[in-house]
Amino acid sequence: FLSDNPKQSSQIPVFIRILDINDHAPEFANYYETFVCENAKAGQLIQTVSAIDKDQPPRGHKFFFELVPEFAVHPNFSVVDNKGN
Repeated sequence: FLSDNPKQSSQIPVFIRILDINDHAPEFANYYETFVCENAKAGQLIQTVSAIDKDQPPRGHKFFFELVPEFAVHPNFSVVDNKGN
């Protein structure tokens, strides 16, 4: 609450220390452009994707992928974790 009366207000400097935890967001390892043919078979592998994170440790990150909830109920596609990011 700000007051028009200067006697009822004060200013205090606040210092915030930001910890350097995540400078880089995860990103796809490559640019992917995927096409699905109309005669694709059920269970056919369409695309394999991989992610990277430029933060340390270079090999210590674990990623997983999933369909957004609104498409997971009746999916036309499935996502399988191959345990390799």
